[in-house]
Amino acid sequence: MPVNLSIKNVPDKLAKRLRRRAELNHRSVQGELLTILEVALGQQPERRLTVSEAWERIQASGLQTPDEGTAIIRADRDAR
Repeated sequence: MPVNLSIKNVPDKLAKRLRRRAELNHRSVQGELLTILEVALGQQPERRLTVSEAWERIQASGLQTPDEGTAIIRADRDAR
């Protein structure tokens, strides 16, 4: 059963940093606090990859991405 927790007397600067962190991660302050607790206690939730992490995985996989988009745009442009 979930438990409600409360943190009292949080300094303004710390609360402001927490709100900003939550905003950057597209979470509520409560969601950000829960994530911080999960990570600190070793139960890290699945998270989304950053663009650079996704790019690194694509490069490491050896996938080839043909430049079909450019060819389609050029063909359309040249047809005019």
